[in-house]
Amino acid sequence: MTEPLFQPDWAALTARADELLRRLFPLCRSITGDGLRQTLRALAEVTPFDLVEVPSGTVCYDWTIPDEWNVRDAYVADSSGRRLIDFRASNIHLVNYSCPFEGTLTFDELAPHLHTLPDLPTAIPYRTTYYHRAWGFCLTHEQFQRLDRQATYRVVVDTTLAPGALTYGEALLPGVSGREYLLSTYVCHPSLANDNLSGPVLWTLLLAELRRRPLRHAYRFVIAPETIGALAYIARNEAAVRALTGGFVATTVAGPGKFGYKQTFRGDDVIDRVVRLTFRELGLDYIEYPFDVNGSDERQYSQPGLRIPVGTICKDKYYEYPYYHTSLDNLDFISAENLVETLKLYLLAIEKLEYDRCYRSLNPIGEPMLGKRGLYPKTGGAIKQKVASSAAHGERRYVVDEGNILYGSELDALRWVLFYADGQTSLLEVAEKTGLPLRQLHQAAEKLLAGGLLEAVGD
Repeated sequence: MTEPLFQPDWAALTARADELLRRLFPLCRSITGDGLRQTLRALAEVTPFDLVEVPSGTVCYDWTIPDEWNVRDAYVADSSGRRLIDFRASNIHLVNYSCPFEGTLTFDELAPHLHTLPDLPTAIPYRTTYYHRAWGFCLTHEQFQRLDRQATYRVVVDTTLAPGALTYGEALLPGVSGREYLLSTYVCHPSLANDNLSGPVLWTLLLAELRRRPLRHAYRFVIAPETIGALAYIARNEAAVRALTGGFVATTVAGPGKFGYKQTFRGDDVIDRVVRLTFRELGLDYIEYPFDVNGSDERQYSQPGLRIPVGTICKDKYYEYPYYHTSLDNLDFISAENLVETLKLYLLAIEKLEYDRCYRSLNPIGEPMLGKRGLYPKTGGAIKQKVASSAAHGERRYVVDEGNILYGSELDALRWVLFYADGQTSLLEVAEKTGLPLRQLHQAAEKLLAGGLLEAVGD
C-alpha cells in the first residue's frame, strides 16, 4: 500500500482531544480577558505557539481593540438571596461583555435585560454585547416563565472593563516550495462545545501533527478571537497574509451529524478541489455549502484587498444545527471521536496539497520502456484481460486500504502520470480525471523520477 504522509496514533489523539475538551469547556472565554489567555496557554502546552498581546485602543483598519473584559461574579437573586440566574452555574447565563451593574429591580425593569429561546425552552441562549455598553442575562424560557412578576430582584454584574489587551496565538511551519497556506480558528466563545471549542482543539492537534515531519509548503497557524482577533492579526501581518495561497478555518468539527464543507469564495480553488477529492476517495457522504459572507473569519481573509480562498471542513456546521449558540451545544452533543474523524479529513486534504505538483516527461515522444526499469510486470499479455487473475501477474486492480481509499492498478498509475507529464497538468488534475487516488499517483511519480523518466516542474 502507498503509505500516508501523516500516520498519527489515532487512539492517543482521541484521548488527548477528550481531555482538552473537558478541561477547557468550563472556561469563560471572550474576545479578550483571562479566560481567553488560560485557554491559549493550555493549548500551547500540547504544542508550542507564540502568544501576542494587542493593546486596547489599537486601530485595526475600521475596528479598534476594545477594553479588556473579565468577570468575578454575576447573578440575579430573589428577595431571600437565592440565586435564580447564576454565572457560576453556567457562564453563558451572563451576556458576554456585560458592563458592571448592581441594583434591585422590579420584574418589569429586569425583563428587558433577559434573553430566552421560546422555541427551545430548555436551552440557555448565548448573547454578546462586545461594542455596546450594556448588561444582560440569558436563561431558559422555562426559568423565565417561573419568575414572579410581582417580585423584586437583586442584580449583581461584577465585571471589569478596562484598558488591557486582546490575545492571539500564531505559529509558522516552514516549507520549501514558496507556497504558504493558512490554518486558522477562532477562540472566543465560553461554554459552547461544537461552536467553537472543537475548532481550537482540532487546530492544536493539527499543528502538533504537522510539526512531526518536514513539509513541502509552509503553514501559517492562527488562533484568535473571531472577527476582531483575525483583523488584529491581519493588520500586524498584512504582507504575509497577502502572500498566502489559500487555507482553512477550522470550526464546528465534532458534532454528531454529517460532514460538511463550506466552499471558498472562488468555489473551484485548489482548496475546494483537494477537499472534494478527499471526500470522493473515501466515499463519504457530505453536505457542501456555498460561500456565504455570514460565516466566520474566512470573510476577513477573503475581503477585496486580500482575496485569500479559505474553506471549512466541518461536522454540524454553525447555523445548521438547532443547538447552535445555546447551552445544549455541550459536551454531550459532541465527541472526541467525531473531532478526530474530522481531523483525518484535514490531514488528508493537506496531504494532497503536499503531493500535488506538475511533472515533465524526459521521453516526451514515444512511450518509454518501463520493463527495463523494473516498472512493468515480467509476464505480459494478461494486462486488462478480463478473464485473467491480475494478482497472479503482479498487477493490482482495485483494493481498499485502512482509510477506505480505493486504489487501482499500479501500472495504470504509472502510465497516467507519464501521459499527463506535460509540465502543466498537476497530479490533482490527473486524480480528478482518472479517479485514481492522488497518493497513489504521487508514489508513481516518485518511481518515475527515480527511473529518470520525469522531472519535477517549479517548486
